[in-house]
Amino acid sequence: MEMFEAGLDNELETTEERDNTQGLGAAPVEKKPKRKPFHIWAVGGASYKLKLTTRMIGALEKKYRTNVMNLVTADGMPPLSVMLTIIQAAASPWHHKFTYEKAEELYDGWCAQGGNQMELLAKVIMPTMAVSGFFTEDQAASILKDVENMDLLL
Repeated sequence: MEMFEAGLDNELETTEERDNTQGLGAAPVEKKPKRKPFHIWAVGGASYKLKLTTRMIGALEKKYRTNVMNLVTADGMPPLSVMLTIIQAAASPWHHKFTYEKAEELYDGWCAQGGNQMELLAKVIMPTMAVSGFFTEDQAASILKDVENMDLLL
């Protein structure tokens, strides 16, 4: 019986070596526009970087036993506790010891500045999902445009 090595390291090295030898005649690669690295949520004079990492997406899916897209889009408006948990997950890698209680405090401060739950979904959660890779660039642009239009209605 033949033993297999885990991973693709050996296969990728072989492909990279082959790609390097074909570099002169290759067609130029079209560069895609880069996605924004973070969504910034400004509350009470402070700015918080929000972006869901793969690890945090997995933690949310494990906690709620469903896909993150289902959390946000199923049954209309997601519960506030779910949105605050998503914010906690999106902020934790970038802000040391960012707790659920901290997300609640920030939301309270944001509401005191005129924010509301509908705007939290439109201005914080959906843009965070967009920068986290849940949508293509075109979808993200369309969603953010819809958010701006929703802003006019609010």
